[in-house]
Amino acid sequence: MTFPAKIGHAHLKVRDLERAVEFYTHALNLRVNDRWEEQYVFLTGTEMHHEIALQRVGPEAPDPPPHGVGLYHVAFEVPDKRAFALAVQHLRQMGVEVATVDHVGISWAMYFSDPDGNGLEIYWDSRGGDTSRRWLGNRPIPEQELLDTLTG
Repeated sequence: MTFPAKIGHAHLKVRDLERAVEFYTHALNLRVNDRWEEQYVFLTGTEMHHEIALQRVGPEAPDPPPHGVGLYHVAFEVPDKRAFALAVQHLRQMGVEVATVDHVGISWAMYFSDPDGNGLEIYWDSRGGDTSRRWLGNRPIPEQELLDTLTG
């Protein structure tokens, strides 16, 4: 038996709930939709109840092993190249270190971490709906190309 499924949300564990809420509301423009005591916060950027659930696990929680299995990152899609460049600019202004890459033929992506080390990605799907386009390798996104996107 088959059935349609889609990802409803990502549930992330964080040491400091308020620090994480501040990061996600400022860095990704999500808004708090619900709270459960001092343990959980649910954030959304759409009409959904939440796309991100944050769970406080306390300041002494250990880091996950860097080479162990588990979640690599949660990705957020932006609608166009300009929105991507604005997101890069915004995160850098916040002091967030981002690594940008052109997945040639597929997307522009940036990778960064939240304050607890959870991996995040913001990407722009450059295929324009043409899902037959194939990945042609990776290249850095030249800084001038990002700047031209903002001024053009």
